[in-house]
Amino acid sequence: MALDTSPERPAPVRQIANAISGWVDRLGPVWVEGQVAQFNRRQGLNTVFLTLRDAVADISIAVTCSRQVFDSLNPPMIEGASVVVHAKPSFYANRGTLSLYAREIRMVGLGELLARIERRRQLLAAEGLFAAERKRRLPFLPDTVGLVTAPNSAAERDVLENSRRRWPAVRFAVRYAAMQGASSAAEVMAAVGRLDRDPGVDVIVVARGGGSVEDLLPFSDEGLLRAVFAARTPVVSAIGHEPDSPLLDLVADVRASTPTDAAKLVVPDVAEEVMRVDHLRQRGRRVLEAWLARELHALGVVRARPVLAAPHSGLDARSAEIDELRERARRTVRHQLDRAGDDLGHQLARIRSLSPLATLRRGYAVVQDADGHVVTSVRQTASDQPLKVRVADGRIAVVVRDGIPMDSTDLEEHR
Repeated sequence: MALDTSPERPAPVRQIANAISGWVDRLGPVWVEGQVAQFNRRQGLNTVFLTLRDAVADISIAVTCSRQVFDSLNPPMIEGASVVVHAKPSFYANRGTLSLYAREIRMVGLGELLARIERRRQLLAAEGLFAAERKRRLPFLPDTVGLVTAPNSAAERDVLENSRRRWPAVRFAVRYAAMQGASSAAEVMAAVGRLDRDPGVDVIVVARGGGSVEDLLPFSDEGLLRAVFAARTPVVSAIGHEPDSPLLDLVADVRASTPTDAAKLVVPDVAEEVMRVDHLRQRGRRVLEAWLARELHALGVVRARPVLAAPHSGLDARSAEIDELRERARRTVRHQLDRAGDDLGHQLARIRSLSPLATLRRGYAVVQDADGHVVTSVRQTASDQPLKVRVADGRIAVVVRDGIPMDSTDLEEHR
């Protein structure tokens, strides 16, 4: 029933809100089709909050459901999925908001495809195909780049032209394959395998210029994903544009948002590299000049020290000391030699005074018999006995005629 209102008898806001709430309640449960824009599972709550968006018009509505209904979905819910919801509309008068309380949720159409892809993503992620630690780094400057794309496609043109613009000497090994349709996954898999077996190919790019979810389904094929995972050559996935997310992006070593971005990732920009080399050269020159200036300053400080500024000053003083010590040593040696010479003269004179030869020179003689025995008494001789007389300058052979002993007078004179 329509409310009876007029400018003189307006209805308060609460009355209008309660009326709307009553009208919505009388609507009863309805089936609603839409796309899940987002969902929120709050910890500790038994209610899950979703936002359901119209696929054509820019309209969205809040949906709530129990955790049991949400968790019962198989495959699990993902954002962007198309669903059909059996829900009871309700109007919250205090806030003036309309919401749906879902009693049943079903995946349909594109949502079912996305759900299957999500389930496959979870299984492959559990096996480690998307692990970050197994992803390989791209070579800095590949000798040959392998490209898998459709013939005469915009993706091929973008990759080739942008790569050669960045590094003119880059070489490509292009393998064509269908990039959509039933045979796409098998052809891409075969092309990747041929390039991976080529020892001259350093990196492989799989490029396509985006498309709908259905068009990109081959790049979520499990066989293709496992072939890329097993490849020994690094693989770059350049399948779609920024919003697209086929599973190949997750298993590839590097994801490029577009084919043009892939060209920037696989080859460096020659102009940037020349600029970088020049910058490094200038930086190295500055570092070397600063190091030389610092070392020259340190050398100047060292050279300014007295020991290096006038190194001969210390040598002059030491040289004078050496000359003085040398002269002192000479005087000492001469004195010792003179004293030793005097001692030698005294000893020589003493030896000469004690020498038998000196006694002989004073007129004495030594008498020896034929056997060499010294004769000291006349009683040791006999007449006609030959004797030898030793004098200062030689020997005299004599014969005894007679022995005359000394008398007392001679003994007295001798004494």
